[in-house]
Amino acid sequence: GYFAAVALVALTVALHFETGYLALLPLALWPLIARGPWATLARRAAVLIAGSLLASAWVIVPLIEQRTWAATNEILQGGPLANGYGAGRVMGWLGSGKLLDDGRIPVISAFAAVGLVLALVRLRRDDHARALVVMLVVCLLLSFGRTTFHGLVDVIPGHADIFFRRFMMGVQLCALLLAGWGASWCAAALWRLVERLRRPGLRRAQTALALGGAVAVLTPAWLQLGSYDRDNSTWVSYQQRADAAQGADLNQLIARILADGGGRTYAGSATNWGANFAVGAVAVFKYLESRDVDEVGYTLRTASLMTDPEYYFDQYDPGDYALFGIRYLILPAGSSPPVPATLAAISGAYSLWTVPEGGYVHVGRIVGQLTANRTDLAVRSLPLLESGLPQEGDYLRVDFAHRQAPPPPLPSLLQPAGGSVGPERDDLDHGEVTATVHLRQPGVVVLSASFDPGWTVSVDGHRQATEMVDPALVATSVPAGTHRVVFRFRGYRDYPQLFALGLLALIGVAVATSRSLQLPARARRWAGRARRSHPGGSPTPPARRTDGRSPSSPSG
Repeated sequence: GYFAAVALVALTVALHFETGYLALLPLALWPLIARGPWATLARRAAVLIAGSLLASAWVIVPLIEQRTWAATNEILQGGPLANGYGAGRVMGWLGSGKLLDDGRIPVISAFAAVGLVLALVRLRRDDHARALVVMLVVCLLLSFGRTTFHGLVDVIPGHADIFFRRFMMGVQLCALLLAGWGASWCAAALWRLVERLRRPGLRRAQTALALGGAVAVLTPAWLQLGSYDRDNSTWVSYQQRADAAQGADLNQLIARILADGGGRTYAGSATNWGANFAVGAVAVFKYLESRDVDEVGYTLRTASLMTDPEYYFDQYDPGDYALFGIRYLILPAGSSPPVPATLAAISGAYSLWTVPEGGYVHVGRIVGQLTANRTDLAVRSLPLLESGLPQEGDYLRVDFAHRQAPPPPLPSLLQPAGGSVGPERDDLDHGEVTATVHLRQPGVVVLSASFDPGWTVSVDGHRQATEMVDPALVATSVPAGTHRVVFRFRGYRDYPQLFALGLLALIGVAVATSRSLQLPARARRWAGRARRSHPGGSPTPPARRTDGRSPSSPSG
């Protein structure tokens, strides 16, 4: 089972990091509570852990190596969504049945309670019982999170990036397994009772009573699922009709954007009128993303450094449109744009507007510097976002995590920043943006894309260093004059080696633990006994019994 275990744990880590914690945790804990030679248990666990980590290295290594450039969620930090709900609320939900049976009769919760009692009774003699109870307790402690344990959670690897509330899924999984145990025991006990009370003339009635009890137990879940399916079907039909009508109108504007060369679009956000500006039940800013339209407003969905500053985007500040590279607005038909813009088209209930000088590339100058890191970038950027500097082409250099060299002397603020952007060709899908720029004095060319070490830039064919400007945009210094600037992005480069490492790890585990390389357990036991019985010669295998039982079995 080594190969299957390693492959499935690695797959779990790759699909969802916090589920990966729950998949790896038992491998470290269960050897401590299982019966058997500790050295053997530890060796097995070490093989599984090492194999799983190597097989999932293509996910883990980039995560660790590029952790500096992955933003923490500043908006949710400090609240229960990130820190966990705490012991009181989680235990209250578990005890009241809400954690397993929210909105219905707590049948699963009752079975889980029975299963927990059975596990506690069998704790000393049953490895499975100890395994489930230990995991239930550990998952509960993890789900309490920073709300309960405060700084103690810092011992957990990656604690700054974990949403502790999600460890409740480990509690639910353990509880479901306990509920299965409890339900099985209850069913067996009920059947034994029916058998004991059975009378020759009442067999059918007693059987029907047992089956009726089982149906009654499952009915709350069936009713809830039926109601859920009916509601879901209603909403699916509603959305299909909306897609066919409203979606078709919005698609015309999307086609217009693509025909004009594309560009970033703003259609509101979840914190303003955008939440109610929709195609059916889907907000337009979500609909745009589903159509691969580059947009601002669907915030906090990624770990890029710009995800937190985007939350503070001010739709009434023209400077923010330049910072975020917004070229288009999609608004309800008949409404006025929050900043100066030109009406381009109207389609049904939607209108398309273009923002003057909107685009991904801008020119300006550095007028100051701030220090920030991945945990406070948005908060540190608020003064700039709320100022008029971006509208004037004035930027702040970001000394990110104290990685940047001392800044060069700042230009004179008595002279206005001067420059313009000529023809611009955007192909962000393939990681390239090209523009011709003209600067009247030395300055910076800024690309409205989240800073990442994968970005490179060339000016007139010569490689230039990239730097971060506030909030977290890619920039490069250029001299006065007209220049052709090309920004290129190349993602993480070591995936082929890490894929090969993972494949070799799986092959290694398969080969090293292959049954074909080991004697079957019974053969090894027989050989050991035979060597002790015949120290000087070759033993003769025992004859097979005609009744099919092993000669060495107790009954033989």
